[in-house]
Amino acid sequence: MYETKNEIENLVHLYMDGAFNRRELVRRVKRHTGSLAAALLALQALGVEEAAAQQCPADLRVAENAADLETGMVDYRGPGGTVFGYLARPRDSGNPPRTRSAAIQSRLPAVLVIHENRGLNDHIKDVTRRLSRAGYVALGVDLISRLGGTHQFPDPVQAGQAYNRVGAAAYLEDMQASLTYLKNAFFVHPERLGAVGFCAGGANCFQLAVNTQDLAAAVVFYGNSPNPLDQLDRLRAQFLGLYAELDRGITSRVPDLVTGLLNRSKPFGIHIYQGARHAFNNDTGAAYDRAVATDAWARTIAFFDRHLKKLEG
Repeated sequence: MYETKNEIENLVHLYMDGAFNRRELVRRVKRHTGSLAAALLALQALGVEEAAAQQCPADLRVAENAADLETGMVDYRGPGGTVFGYLARPRDSGNPPRTRSAAIQSRLPAVLVIHENRGLNDHIKDVTRRLSRAGYVALGVDLISRLGGTHQFPDPVQAGQAYNRVGAAAYLEDMQASLTYLKNAFFVHPERLGAVGFCAGGANCFQLAVNTQDLAAAVVFYGNSPNPLDQLDRLRAQFLGLYAELDRGITSRVPDLVTGLLNRSKPFGIHIYQGARHAFNNDTGAAYDRAVATDAWARTIAFFDRHLKKLEG
């Protein structure tokens, strides 16, 4: 019974993150409960109710074939083998400069995009393009690379299971390898690196920030804080945390996080959105909140602009 409850909760989490629609959620839950009525009761008990879908602003999403961007899959070496990533950069950043002076002036800041627990999917690729549209080289890392990559697991449940098999130590190594890839790219300024993560990716972003000196700025969307908080001693990056009031399990830990940051005199910003739920930024999911997500994204870009572009003339 306990195992069934966990499996249903996992399905609900995937639904909120946009893995599938409500009809598919009910169908999958029914497999565990045995009947439609029991499935609906189980979902009601978990607070999953019908909700009107909110549309992502048309001018926020960026088409895969956007004329102003250069996009595509890349791969590079990591400690555990090949790491896959999705790279997006402004199109005029693609030609190697001819002189050292031109090389320095033409380099762009870069941001590593860290996905939720379903891997490098289309939504995260879109987020990567959004950052590139804002003037950054952006790299969406695939943390399921060690098992062949997200594309090997088309079903979101399988992708989540694959992600869990990889493990925290491997996530960190592959994120660090991703930063090395960016630092070595001729079009990236190696001292202006940032990272942003969502949900499980938010927790991974935090882990990266306390385990590298390469990050200048990190943005965490509703991700767990480092445990224990003593890891904050190693935080070098400017930090911005964006949380949801109704995301009780994660947001309840924010007061301790704030105290830990204050006690260590670490630079940070925290914003908790009233009435918002976990995964509010994922415009493919049921928890998407257009007003909150738009504000959070504006804060994210302004934060990166301030801390990654501040040296530009």
